[in-house]
Amino acid sequence: MPELPEVETTLRGLEPHLLRRRIHGVILRRPDLRWPIPAEIERELPGAKITALRRRAKYLLLDTEHNGSALLHLGMSGSLRVLPGDTPVRAHDHVDISLDNGRLLRFNDPRRFGALLWQAPGETHPLLADLGPEPLSPDFDGDQLFDLSRGRRAPVKTFLMDQAVVVGVGNIYAAESLFRAGISPLREAGKVSRERYQKLADAVKEILAHAIQRGGTTLRDFISPDGAPGYFEQELLVYGREDEPCRSCGKPLRHATIGQRASVWCPRCQR
Repeated sequence: MPELPEVETTLRGLEPHLLRRRIHGVILRRPDLRWPIPAEIERELPGAKITALRRRAKYLLLDTEHNGSALLHLGMSGSLRVLPGDTPVRAHDHVDISLDNGRLLRFNDPRRFGALLWQAPGETHPLLADLGPEPLSPDFDGDQLFDLSRGRRAPVKTFLMDQAVVVGVGNIYAAESLFRAGISPLREAGKVSRERYQKLADAVKEILAHAIQRGGTTLRDFISPDGAPGYFEQELLVYGREDEPCRSCGKPLRHATIGQRASVWCPRCQR
């Protein structure tokens, strides 16, 4: 599943092609993805001007002048491409949003876990209403993690991936951040000190910022809007490396399922 850096990379790739363009029309080749596509998509988008592109957690928002916002989620396998208007339709090309310059934004999603929804002007969509702070914002720091973790018995990795605690830190970047901070993913969240949480918050910020710079991580289904893969995968220290030697101490990495997610860590470097 694309994580925050992949979504941010997609946003930055799309923005030069979509910002200030007027939407000519919308083609829906099916009525739903993960959820039904609201009628507002076909009713409000045609003729609307795109005034901003934003990311909230792993959601992309296309703000339009006066009309509201299209809310997009890539799901597990979705991709967004800006293409010439006469580009042939492929399998799983479910949505086309045509632009006033003859190009189109195409949403391809083989598994259909993605979403295309609508946020009315002045409102916050229910999916966005209870989200925690952005990990790269000043609102996210060690003090915030420490305060929210008191009394929590869940593993710290599960706590870190809770979208009410901080948004967008998925399995890959949680594993890498915990390794950099030297914290075992199995440790109870409520038993991590304030000082160690500050190290963890700093690690999250550094790793996400670097992953965005590198174009995200190459997942099986993810490619950026220009078709190029991300490059952060080459720098992963623990994720996907179960039983391989730790690159810091040489000890074999352990793996287990934590919160229904595959987890890898170093028993020597992470305590």
